Amino acid sequence: MGWEVLEQWGDDVARIEPLTGGVANDVWSVRVDGRLAVGRLGTRSDADLAWETELLHYLDRAGLTVPVPIPTRAGRLFAGGLVVMTYLEGGPPETQADWRRVAGTLREVHRLTRGRPQRPGWRSSTDLLHAETGTKVDLGAMPPEGVARCRAAWARLSGRQTCVVHGDPNPRNVRITADRVALIDWDEAHVDVPDLDLVLPGNAAGLDDDAYDIAAQASAAWEAAVCWDDDYSVKRLAEVRAV
Repeated sequence: MGWEVLEQWGDDVARIEPLTGGVANDVWSVRVDGRLAVGRLGTRSDADLAWETELLHYLDRAGLTVPVPIPTRAGRLFAGGLVVMTYLEGGPPETQADWRRVAGTLREVHRLTRGRPQRPGWRSSTDLLHAETGTKVDLGAMPPEGVARCRAAWARLSGRQTCVVHGDPNPRNVRITADRVALIDWDEAHVDVPDLDLVLPGNAAGLDDDAYDIAAQASAAWEAAVCWDDDYSVKRLAEVRAV
């Protein structure tokens, strides 16, 4: 299926223009019943999308600002790999105070999602101490020396409590206004150690030196593994210290 599945959202629907930033998905602004929304078309399984859309509804009900899935006429939250979500206004974080607000919002996500089950087909960073694959991660495709470095970084997270992490809290995925912080693009969200979300500009999360080093190394290792082997992943792996 392709974008023709958008018809399941009603008669008054249309694609408007492509949105930048998506790599794994085709993301467009869309109109649904006269409202501006965002459509994301990809190849995730139904189980994967069910986990994500249920999470977004849960976080919305808990008072956080996230894209809320808009149901089809039949009441489904996704169809044929397409999810249609509310459009959120705002700009990226620009100041250290903005990033501290982002850190606070991420910590609230972590608090609200302790004990949730893993996203279907995914692995956490510490799962990959023993597993070889999980969703987009295939450690068998990486150089053995690189795998050893990544696992050494993730081993420092062992034994910590897990929760849902956003997975990619870069400036493009944050929409700030005067009265709220919105986190968008939950395509990389999964259950992992919360510190992976807290490697923010200027150490806005206020981690101590040791905690920041552990989180930064584990985050670089994760991004190297999940994107391998494009230029960005090679750059991230170079940041992971040799064993």
